[in-house]
Amino acid sequence: MKTKTFLLIGIVLFIAMISCNKQDTEINKKTVQLAQQLIDLNFTETEIDSMIESLRYAREDYKNLRTIEIENAVVPRLFFDPRPKNFTTDTQQDLINWNLPTQVDLPQNMENLAFYSVAELASLIKQKKLSSVQLTNIYLDRLKRYGDTLECIVTLTEDLALKQAKRADDELAKGIYRGPLHGIPYGVKDLFAVDGYKTTWGAAPYKDQEIEQTAMVVKKLEAAGAVLVGKLTLGALAMGDVWFGGITKNPWDLKQGSSGSSAGSASATAAGLVAFAIGTETWGSIVSPSTRCGVTGLRPTFGRVSRNGAMALSWSMDKVGPICREAFDCALVFNVIQGIDPEDPSTVDYPFNYNENVEISALKVGYLKDLFDRDDYRGKENDMKTLEALRNLGMELEEIKLPDDLPVGSMSIILEAEAAAAFDELTRNNLDDEMVAQHQYAWPTIFRKARFIPAVEYIQASRMRSLLIEKLNDLMQNYDVIVSPSFGGNQLLMTNLTGHPCVVIPNGFDEENHPTSISFLGNLYDEATILYAAKKYQEVAGFHKKRPAYFSIEQ
Repeated sequence: MKTKTFLLIGIVLFIAMISCNKQDTEINKKTVQLAQQLIDLNFTETEIDSMIESLRYAREDYKNLRTIEIENAVVPRLFFDPRPKNFTTDTQQDLINWNLPTQVDLPQNMENLAFYSVAELASLIKQKKLSSVQLTNIYLDRLKRYGDTLECIVTLTEDLALKQAKRADDELAKGIYRGPLHGIPYGVKDLFAVDGYKTTWGAAPYKDQEIEQTAMVVKKLEAAGAVLVGKLTLGALAMGDVWFGGITKNPWDLKQGSSGSSAGSASATAAGLVAFAIGTETWGSIVSPSTRCGVTGLRPTFGRVSRNGAMALSWSMDKVGPICREAFDCALVFNVIQGIDPEDPSTVDYPFNYNENVEISALKVGYLKDLFDRDDYRGKENDMKTLEALRNLGMELEEIKLPDDLPVGSMSIILEAEAAAAFDELTRNNLDDEMVAQHQYAWPTIFRKARFIPAVEYIQASRMRSLLIEKLNDLMQNYDVIVSPSFGGNQLLMTNLTGHPCVVIPNGFDEENHPTSISFLGNLYDEATILYAAKKYQEVAGFHKKRPAYFSIEQ
């Protein structure tokens, strides 16, 4: 009886408000009868009578809870852990030999540096062939010239960037070298707080918001000598490419949005406006814009990178990762930003042992044959060529299939409920009316709908998520890499729910010259192997070297 009562509490209160124009409408038998239709239950009149008084008390409890303002940064006292039962992994951090290129020449037209890899730029800076101030000015100029065209920049951090670049050069002159990111300009998705600058979350209600904090990922990059040149757009509250200032564009086709929600991070990287960028993913927000814009994105294992100072959308699903032009650059950036942070209880202290001294043919590789065998989907021809290229590299691809006996799609209520809680006051104060997108599948509608998700169903979905973790881990632990269509079946939602890492890489173009991609999935906390595999593919494929024509430079 108690379970049924608690199941109805939240929904009954909303039905009561719908049934009457005033907030304090009476909760009665009719209210409950209407509410139970939403959750597909059928209580007797006696059962309804017995719960009405409890529902009235519950509404008063809700009112009391709402008198306390809770900032977005406050984490619920429930922590998601993606590790299955009896999980073990390496704990020894090895010394990484990055083997950065040594023979890198400056181009005749210096602006071409905008499309050099992080590794190439690092070599030039370390050898003092190029100063950070020079490079930073190149990217700042391109951001000023093309930022409005792509609608990819919210705030140009020019003063900070030049200050950081000068420090990098001064330190290098004194023999202080902080590593491969020393003096390298980058951008961050504008859901990361940077003290002294607005953090808009891409949404009109927050467009003037300033947070007196600097996100841990930004602090780590600064400590590594990187140079922050701008805060980049995101779809409002981390969905899509529509933000309060417009629609972020795909550099390959300015009539098309860049997808999202790490819209500006992918767009700016692809167009050579930053050397790399930081994005986030909850359900496709690195994979999707990286695909659309033809760049390489790493969605790390859940808990690998601190979210301290980042907007929370879903505490149990949000992840932070790099968006670069190639997989090796992702490894360089990830090595800096990963690691434990006491301010983010989800973070873990596991090593990142990137190692290229591995024979590629020694990797055990699975591929999701049933997803590749689907009827002609966009990019299928390129996917087939990619599989053949992997075989030519010496990989033996074994046919496998994802678990299919759990309702993965239905578990998305976990994200919906957590997002609605993260932006509860936005809904209750009607500030969601200020959001640009107001369609059926936009956040304002999802937040409202999520208020009708019973607590019991949220918990049940979480329990099924535990089953999913065990099932997927049983499969994944038999392989070093699993190759998948980036948007095949429910792979994207499944691996975001389980917290597994993914590298998405460009693998060609469709008939309209739009980039396509393929995804490499890895075991928990083993980003190193999938990044290495992706690098080996990119060395023979070369699609990461392509430049969108409008933003390219004459050689």
